[in-house]
Amino acid sequence: MLSLMSQGARRIATYEDVLNAPEHQVAEVLDGELYLNPRPPKRHARSASRLGARLVRDFEDGIDDAGGGWVVIYEPELHLGPDILVPDLAAWRIERYPGDDDDGAYYEVAPDFVCEILSPGTARVDRIKKVPIYAREGVPFVWLVDPKVRTIEVLRLTGARYELVVTAGGDEGPFSLVPFDSVALPASAFWGRPVTP
Repeated sequence: MLSLMSQGARRIATYEDVLNAPEHQVAEVLDGELYLNPRPPKRHARSASRLGARLVRDFEDGIDDAGGGWVVIYEPELHLGPDILVPDLAAWRIERYPGDDDDGAYYEVAPDFVCEILSPGTARVDRIKKVPIYAREGVPFVWLVDPKVRTIEVLRLTGARYELVVTAGGDEGPFSLVPFDSVALPASAFWGRPVTP
């Protein structure tokens, strides 16, 4: 992950910097700094795709009778206060979803859930920069998923800070993790099964 700052006096990054970023990179503004990431590695992308598909299937498409409806979005652009973030997954309770009737490219309502898939190039910024922003904006739940070491950390907002609810992992699954604990998710929903040629 690359952070761009000017020499000498710090220049505050803006949405214009995000719009002018190279197309092959994900641009975010965190604490006034522009961060550029290449597209995620294959393991990261596969984990996000599988988990997103499973959450849509189980919680957006009506299977989740116990927990209510959700809207799950892959890599939404969030404009939260002065920050611009692109989590791997975000979800809103259906009654809080801001809608998609306009032609806008971003959301200004904080989601009810965020998942960051950790990669060697993003883990530090995800933890140190992005998680505090999610707390400031009142995102109730954050999952930090590391597909390489096969772990899931579930954070719940308590007051102004997150507390670690559980760390799960390995291939034993299924996992019942808040806020989606009404349906147990198999390990394959997080890191997939080994692909054989």
